[in-house]
Amino acid sequence: MMEPICIGIGGPVGAGKTQLIERITRRLNDEVSMAAITNDIYTIEDAKILAANGVLPLDRIVGIETGGCPHTAIREDTSMNSAAIEELKAKHPDLQIIFVESGGDNLSATFSPELVDFSIYIIDVAQGEKIPRKAGQGMIKSDLFVINKMDLAPYVGADLSVMERDSKEFRGEKPFCFTNLKTDEGLDTVIDWLKHEVLMLDLG
Repeated sequence: MMEPICIGIGGPVGAGKTQLIERITRRLNDEVSMAAITNDIYTIEDAKILAANGVLPLDRIVGIETGGCPHTAIREDTSMNSAAIEELKAKHPDLQIIFVESGGDNLSATFSPELVDFSIYIIDVAQGEKIPRKAGQGMIKSDLFVINKMDLAPYVGADLSVMERDSKEFRGEKPFCFTNLKTDEGLDTVIDWLKHEVLMLDLG
């Protein structure tokens, strides 16, 4: 049995991390066996949202209360997340992907390479067009960079072409995309990346 691939989902509070997992799992539910782990500081609110709005059964969702600084649980001391991964693997030997959602954190938060195999970093347009230019480690080092809520650009005075230019500059050859997860605009790019770069289904 193949080991499941662990994918970290990072980004600031409200950027759309939980929604991204919800949209991906809904789209791939009939093709891929998946589970999710959410990290919150003092609650398991994201796990509840995922259970209420998504397609994953409750036994495929684990909510972790990290306490303190949320990035510690995905980088310095990953023991709680590692234990949750092992728990999910034992319950569901068929798992192909486990998503590990970080608690909302700053632009420098990154996942331990011992915890995840790939990472996605998501921001939202409402945070301002200068965000990509700040080139935080989460944005630079992630395997896929997602700029969500592109529909809000005209309302917050953000120029998507500027965000695209800056993202190309600091990402180099690494992929990034714009999304509006409320309507699934741009989701196809994320799904294609998962299928071809992560699951490598085109090699099967």
